[in-house]
Amino acid sequence: MNAPLILASASPRRLDLLRQVGIEPDRIVATDIDEGLLKGETPRIHALRLARAKAEAGAKAAPGAFVVAADTVVAVGRRVLPKAEKQSEARDCLALLSGRSHRVLTAVAVIAPDGRCSSRLAETRVRFKRLSAQETEAYLESDEWRGKAGGYGVQGGAGGFVLDLQGSYTAVVGLPLYETLSLLEGLGWRP
Repeated sequence: MNAPLILASASPRRLDLLRQVGIEPDRIVATDIDEGLLKGETPRIHALRLARAKAEAGAKAAPGAFVVAADTVVAVGRRVLPKAEKQSEARDCLALLSGRSHRVLTAVAVIAPDGRCSSRLAETRVRFKRLSAQETEAYLESDEWRGKAGGYGVQGGAGGFVLDLQGSYTAVVGLPLYETLSLLEGLGWRP
């Protein structure tokens, strides 16, 4: 199908990842949905629900287009860490992640021009080294953590905290490229 491609995300990282594989969206639509965790919702279901809701909001804003949306959740057990907006939130996240493993769950949803919707979830296990107080404070001063799930961005200075990563690096950054391309192609999108 020769229809426009919409990225339903204001994240510059998601746009950069699409460009990395030669995809330039025709339009970017920032969606505004309630990202609150529902009672009893697991991190996996939460990420999938938000990705679909963002895709649906993007499809309303751009009918007749292919719409790509994603949501990234950082989880320790069943606990979903916030998208840190305050330094105190980022500090709490880093303290919890220090010296332990966590999961990064990134769901991607694609809506075709005819309304069909497909989604996938990429789960990546990440293990952080034990962070010193100096490392934590230096990272907090960088401001890279702002607005990021779990209070860190692996593509920046926090990449130096990672001892082990099992899964999709691009999913941790914010958009699992293999899954995104597979969904687009499966729904009939052609570059």
